[in-house]
Amino acid sequence: MSALIEIKVPDVGNVAEIDVVEVLIHAGDTVALEQTIATLETDKASMELPSSAAGTIAQVFIKAGDKVSEGTLIATVTPSSIEPAAPKPAVAPAPIAATPAPVAEKTPEPTPEPAKTRAEPLPSAAIAATTSRAHASPSVRLFARELGVDVNTMSKGSGRKNRILKEDVKNFVKKAMTEGLAASGGGAGIPPIPAVDFSQFGDTETLKLSKIKKLTGQNLSRVWLNLPLVTYHEEADITELEAFRSALNTEKGKDEIKITALLFIIKAMIAAMKQFPSFNSSLSSDGESLILKKYFHIGIAVDTPNGLVVPVLRDADKKSISELSLELAEKSAKARQGKLMPADMQGGCMTISSLGGIGGTAFTPIVNAPEVAILGITRAKMQPVWNGKEFVPRLMLPLDLTYDHRVIDGAEGARFMAALKQYLADIRRLLL
Repeated sequence: MSALIEIKVPDVGNVAEIDVVEVLIHAGDTVALEQTIATLETDKASMELPSSAAGTIAQVFIKAGDKVSEGTLIATVTPSSIEPAAPKPAVAPAPIAATPAPVAEKTPEPTPEPAKTRAEPLPSAAIAATTSRAHASPSVRLFARELGVDVNTMSKGSGRKNRILKEDVKNFVKKAMTEGLAASGGGAGIPPIPAVDFSQFGDTETLKLSKIKKLTGQNLSRVWLNLPLVTYHEEADITELEAFRSALNTEKGKDEIKITALLFIIKAMIAAMKQFPSFNSSLSSDGESLILKKYFHIGIAVDTPNGLVVPVLRDADKKSISELSLELAEKSAKARQGKLMPADMQGGCMTISSLGGIGGTAFTPIVNAPEVAILGITRAKMQPVWNGKEFVPRLMLPLDLTYDHRVIDGAEGARFMAALKQYLADIRRLLL
């Protein structure tokens, strides 16, 4: 019986730890010389490990997730007594009698597919870099795997020398979703949630989603996949603001529209947007430019029986508190009656989503793209606040700012919120 041949990790350039991404062989498999048997990754490159012997795999010593280094034993192989060109004898009639058993045994094997796709010998280098079909860095491959995408199905990317970038993976997923492709159908995209027959557990009722909820869901899914979102939580002292607002409302007649805290928040947010122009911008479609807006149209998320809609208050910086109050009341009524026109919900610069009338202490609003930020508000409550000498009761308003991290970094987000807090704590600053 022939002695076993050991396949080990060759010299890879003094790399201490190499991640095993994929193992393509099992005990009992037949391998050809230079056939890829595993995929390895370092922090700089993805590599394919070719077999240094032809024969039958006796034992495999690694698995996906392991860390290996130069000299690590990968597998042992029982050497083949014939030339490693197994598929060819099946074509010519003469050699069939000489090698019927190996062909017959290998045909029903569940794992010949990797061997088929890599039948051609790889370059003679001990380890080849990423295949020509998938030129991508380890971080991009990891990102793709997390999204359920096989980068080998992507022929080329937009990077240098057709390198696949994260943006290419995102676009691939977006295209798959747009075309309605499922991972089970093409091996790409995001795995769908399996269908469940809930009637087996008890009585059920099926209600059709409204068109608004369907469109909102599609938009939120696009945003979630394409935007790196960050949410910053803070509290603002609105004790004096609330006292002023209450005083104004006592002066109003019975039939006059009351002023809400939301109107002051709109004004304070606009002042902060003027101080930090990145919040009043949109990223160009190619991701190469930032489009700064010179107008201030503020979207207000309104809850309606059919779902969430966002009417836009145009040129909110040029209107008084009373004018904004009247316009907001009119558009909110139209929204609940389903009478908003598409133009009423377009052109927003930044959106406010308020749960103040319901409750809660914090939440994570999702940016209404192509805007780059959204401000969330929950219910204000009295809290003891230390003023340097003693605790005093103050009315504190929770604020939640979600922004697109491609446009706004953490420091700028914190500074924006600090400015917003200042304006809300002392609304006289809005006059400066």
